Amino acid sequence: MSAPTPSGGTPRPGGVQSLDRAFELLELMAAAGGEVALSQLAAASGLPVPTIHRIVRTLVSSGYVLQMPSRRYALGPRLIGLGKSASQTVEAWASPHLLELAETSGETANLAMLDVDRVVYVAQAPSTRHTMRMFSEVGRRVYAHCTGVGKALLSQLPEDEARRIVVAAGMPARTEHSITDPGALLEELGRVRAQGYAVDDSEQELGVRCVAIAVTGSSTSAVSVSGPASRVTREAVTSLVPLLQAAADGLAGRTARPPA
Repeated sequence: MSAPTPSGGTPRPGGVQSLDRAFELLELMAAAGGEVALSQLAAASGLPVPTIHRIVRTLVSSGYVLQMPSRRYALGPRLIGLGKSASQTVEAWASPHLLELAETSGETANLAMLDVDRVVYVAQAPSTRHTMRMFSEVGRRVYAHCTGVGKALLSQLPEDEARRIVVAAGMPARTEHSITDPGALLEELGRVRAQGYAVDDSEQELGVRCVAIAVTGSSTSAVSVSGPASRVTREAVTSLVPLLQAAADGLAGRTARPPA
């Protein structure tokens, strides 16, 4: 089961332990991709089974978790409404900037956020000139070490925190071009900080190049354009950076506080 880093029941600074544990269990259920047993949750989270049972029972009673006939557990229907509302909120404030970026660049524009030790795509504007199915689908969670948005986000963090995130997630080689060594990645992040943008050069998907910039003032969101390497050439990167910067400037301050 691919999952968030186990907390072992240790709350984050300033956090509420019971809430931390409940959200961790929900994330573990989502990572399982279907039904999950209490024993699986215990193995993945490090929490005692009685504690898990108490939290899950509360989530079941409120509709956020379902108990299946098999006595296993799955995400409940009340989460659908929350997810839909969150998606609509993000889309409302991000779409104008992404649509403009897609129009000016001619490529697919994406907004992504850091989610524990992965990156999740939260909004997208497809290319208005070209049709191509991209790996960067809204809702998809990907590794940070091999994506433009992931490297842009990691570059905003202290080195020890960036290392902790990629080590916790693992650094599998998605392609032959993926960086799989933490030390080499930290060197790459230094270059990203110096130049102000990140490039995924066929590291997540062969033949696809992505250019990304972190949203100003945010360590949790980044904007990118992606397309075939034949169009998004190394020479084209320099012309895309100002377009990305304009989109990032437009989104600055709004990722943390979307309009009511």
